[in-house]
Amino acid sequence: MEERNKQPTVHEQAYQPVFTVFTPTYNRAHTLHRVYESLQAQTYRNFEWVVIDDGSIDNTCELVEQWRQEANFTIRYFYQENSGKHIAVNRGVREAKGELFLVLDSDDACVSEALERFKEHWDLIPEDKKHRFSAVTCLCNDQNGEIVGSRFPFDPTDSDSLEIRYRYKVTGEKWGFHRTEVLRQFPFPEIVGEKTIPQGFVWGRIAREYKTRFINEPLRVYFSGTDQLTRLSPQEISLGHALWHKIILNEQSSWFWYAPFNFMRSAVHYSRFSFHTGITVSEQFKMLNTRIGKFLLLGALPVGYLVYCQDRKE
Repeated sequence: MEERNKQPTVHEQAYQPVFTVFTPTYNRAHTLHRVYESLQAQTYRNFEWVVIDDGSIDNTCELVEQWRQEANFTIRYFYQENSGKHIAVNRGVREAKGELFLVLDSDDACVSEALERFKEHWDLIPEDKKHRFSAVTCLCNDQNGEIVGSRFPFDPTDSDSLEIRYRYKVTGEKWGFHRTEVLRQFPFPEIVGEKTIPQGFVWGRIAREYKTRFINEPLRVYFSGTDQLTRLSPQEISLGHALWHKIILNEQSSWFWYAPFNFMRSAVHYSRFSFHTGITVSEQFKMLNTRIGKFLLLGALPVGYLVYCQDRKE
């Protein structure tokens, strides 16, 4: 992978921004302007924009270079062969110079006060407690100005993504930053040939170690109905998704009684995607290390196999 821009100036080399705004992109030249225009309008200016191009064949490179020439903030562009969003995120985290790492997808936008409000909320966390926190997470509006999903139970809510999901039943698209140093502790696994590792794989593991401050403030504009970084078949995403659902059954089972249906669904998908990867039934059991996980798999196997067969027909 190479960084396709000019050599940084001495000032750029020494510059240590508070935020790294990170955008992974794949053939999004037609929507990427939303991110750029949002960053141009930010009231808080201490940030850089890191763009990882995941193998685009449109004019993304030329477009970002044009913006780099005219922008009044630092833009750093990297190109990689199409490898998947999780690989792009890992690279973005390694390259980041900011203390706080904020992913803004290539088809979304944010309000002009987004970085300013994130910084204010982060600074409100007492210094003697801040080491226990990794993130601040906010609400999202859709393109019509409506809140996506549900609100957080308190404002603010100091919790983690697992409790928010299982205990408080918060749903819908949310948005926030993590401390860059924490993300470096929890990289996505890079498996040869696997282009999709669900983000929940990393967020769930961070949640077991660090807290997040959740705020009922919509700072991101989520454009529903647009395509994702890559669109792949169940067969192509099977390894990453089998791994993710195995993690849920192995590492999050203490939350089972708060959301039993979620775990039953994960057992079905664990079985389904395991069949796609050629993992036998006995191997599926061996890879689960919780009684709840093994018990759920017993009931999920017939359904998982049926869904797997349906996938094969499509």
